[in-house]
Amino acid sequence: MGVYAREKNDRKEECMETIIFDGEDGTELELGILEQTRVNGSVYLLVVDPEDSDDEGAAAYILKDISEDGDEEGCYVFVEDDTEYDAVYKVFEAMLEDIEFEN
Repeated sequence: MGVYAREKNDRKEECMETIIFDGEDGTELELGILEQTRVNGSVYLLVVDPEDSDDEGAAAYILKDISEDGDEEGCYVFVEDDTEYDAVYKVFEAMLEDIEFEN
């Protein structure tokens, strides 16, 4: 499940913070963090492929932090539940007024 995001103006990120997402098949995917929020006690990240972040209509994804207290590294999963996804999507949409979202 993805969101398509594009900037409404010419703002460019000088340096995008990234995370490495380890896929189930053992591949690594570097994702750029657009924004972070907390909803109902859970942390969510809105991420994009950093190489596509300047492209109009680049795909963006919502990740949920499922780390346990005391974990040294964060553990994130793609949000797949439609109700949860829609709720978090609306929060990110409100937070990022300069980004146009298409579901």
